[in-house]
Amino acid sequence: MNLFRLLGDLAHLASIFILVHKIQTTRSCRGISFKTQALYVLVFVMRYIDLLYHWVSLYNFTMKIFFIASSCYILYLMKSRFRPTNDPSIDTFKIEYLLGPCFLLSLIFNYKFEFAEILWTFSIYLEAVAIFPQLFILQRTGEAETITTHYLAALGIYRALYIPNWIYRYFTEDVIDPIAVVAGLVQTGLYIDFFYVYFTKVLQGQKFELPA
Repeated sequence: MNLFRLLGDLAHLASIFILVHKIQTTRSCRGISFKTQALYVLVFVMRYIDLLYHWVSLYNFTMKIFFIASSCYILYLMKSRFRPTNDPSIDTFKIEYLLGPCFLLSLIFNYKFEFAEILWTFSIYLEAVAIFPQLFILQRTGEAETITTHYLAALGIYRALYIPNWIYRYFTEDVIDPIAVVAGLVQTGLYIDFFYVYFTKVLQGQKFELPA
């Protein structure tokens, strides 16, 4: 564990707390992609299957349980408690275009052709693109509530902080994970346009609106 990874984990936690706070205080999941949240559930369940047989540390165990439980709770809020505010007519990105290629990549590019390893690799590839349905909604509507943009910003910062984490580990531990690095760079790159609008508008007190 190093400072960059810790800050990344804290940013990830913050993104979840912000999203839950947004849904509960506004009593609405308007502007939030159910498909993206469902993909995150799949990511966490696939990645943390090792909870069944491998112990790392109390911190690691707690974080894994939290991410699985909180992502499932968000789905519950969207699908049950605040279902009338969930608009599937704008959440139309076809996630099979993400699931299929990610699964094929996990079969081809992995470190070991074993069940648990393929699930882990699949989760890494899928997390890199799971934000696509959410970005698709932003593109369709052209705008977002401020608190929703804070959620996305925290999510993007979480992934961006893993880049210096990888650099630090390479120089201090001589460790590099090509699969995680490539997927992480792709994921970070997807946020570039969002962050441009976020920094130039939202942080200046203006409403988040994409250029026409």
